[in-house]
Amino acid sequence: MTEYQNLSERELQAVIENAEKALKNKQANKRKEVIAQIKELAASIDVIVEIHEPEKKPVRKGAKVAIKYRHPDDHNKTWTGRGVAPKWMQELLNAGCNRSEFEV
Repeated sequence: MTEYQNLSERELQAVIENAEKALKNKQANKRKEVIAQIKELAASIDVIVEIHEPEKKPVRKGAKVAIKYRHPDDHNKTWTGRGVAPKWMQELLNAGCNRSEFEV
């Protein structure tokens, strides 16, 4: 364990990435071995086994949420209206402004 203390952050990240790749390869190889054993056992009793691999679900990217509010002076400061209101919005609301004044 102590040998990892002497590595830089970049070196540690490389070790982690290499370990993850090695783990995925071992898991894939183990899966192939188990499938081969199942087919072999099934063939020994004259049974045919079909193994269906699960389809990989497409990765859903979150849809962009339209900007709902914009700071009146700094147009780079925006908010979608979701989650906690940003500090600039809280400050304007505390100053007595109405949220609807900043709608886009």
